[in-house]
Amino acid sequence: MYQNILVINLMQIGDLMLTTPVLGALRKAYPQARLTLLADTRWRELVECNPHLDACLFMDKKGEDKGFAKLWKFIRKVRSQHFDLVINLHRNERASAVAAFSGAKRIVGYSKPLFSLFFDQTMQNPSVAHHIGWGPGGILPPHRYVPGWEHQVHAHLNVLRQTLGIEPDDGGLEMALSPENQQKADVLWQEHFTAEDKVIALNIGASWETKRWPDSYFAQCADKFIGQGYKLAFFGGPMDLDIVNKCISQMQHKESEALHIFTGKVSLAVLAGLLRKCSLFLTTDSGPMHIGVAMNLPVITMFGASPVPGFYPYDGRSVLLKSPESCHPCGSHKCPRKGEENMACMKNIPVAAALYYAEALLEKFQGQPAYKLPFHKGDYQCRVIELSKGEF
Repeated sequence: MYQNILVINLMQIGDLMLTTPVLGALRKAYPQARLTLLADTRWRELVECNPHLDACLFMDKKGEDKGFAKLWKFIRKVRSQHFDLVINLHRNERASAVAAFSGAKRIVGYSKPLFSLFFDQTMQNPSVAHHIGWGPGGILPPHRYVPGWEHQVHAHLNVLRQTLGIEPDDGGLEMALSPENQQKADVLWQEHFTAEDKVIALNIGASWETKRWPDSYFAQCADKFIGQGYKLAFFGGPMDLDIVNKCISQMQHKESEALHIFTGKVSLAVLAGLLRKCSLFLTTDSGPMHIGVAMNLPVITMFGASPVPGFYPYDGRSVLLKSPESCHPCGSHKCPRKGEENMACMKNIPVAAALYYAEALLEKFQGQPAYKLPFHKGDYQCRVIELSKGEF
């Protein structure tokens, strides 16, 4: 029976959210253990109030903890806590090194090859893409992209099965807010909306260019929603402000009082507090998409370059529109196709398809806010729509 457990995931917003079911599963399996999560300090608001955790460690990868010497200093900090089990859920050099040299009695999970020598048991991550085949002479990058075949949550929970011998309880994605952040969200909501307003959230940014649905398509959806009497809340980080402004400039209702712009103005925790009051989330494959799922908010999302099996919204009510292009999923951050064919994967996910499924969800749930919708434990397979060209 483990008494002091560390889980490591130093990845981005969405990846960290997809780790949260592991925390709940470990808490149920080891109710008396001290459970700690190591995460990137930039995303502390996502996990610092998680009810299953006793503590968090945060690494400032791009600041105070950057560099080889600082990494070893951080590892000494980890060693001082005398963990008896470390579970690494981030297969890169930094996370693998922290796990390998943590001094824990048992070390399991994903690892880079060199560091795996210090693990008691390692596993492949079947949710991530693999590259097979090499160019002429074996010197060019691999050019056959093979997407993952299992959702990231399932892969993480399988680590617990195979290394600890437990059958993990999957409670879905979770995010808890501090009373202070929930109050901030409540006050901001009251400043912008009335109790009768039905609000649709939009997130049009994404870390990869190839994950972005055209801003003109979002503009058309926004106009349609406003015409139907909904209010709109645009979200995203400061880096998304230009594309949000470009989107709004293409709207017929660009001057409407129904438009509310929160882009670059709220923290992740306040974003979550606002999303739980919305009725629907139209979003790209992005970190906020997974926050929306954790807040019980039905999602409509578009996947072009993104592989569906590994990272679909983990919610049985949500809808994923899959590109009809044969190059889907390429996993490329920038589309190599030229001219009109550039970004064809996203261009060929029509506005009519997004509106059709959005209106169906709004009708089904009568525009109720997410916090009023019943929780549906175990129902996590979203509806994947295999689009065909010219279907809508």
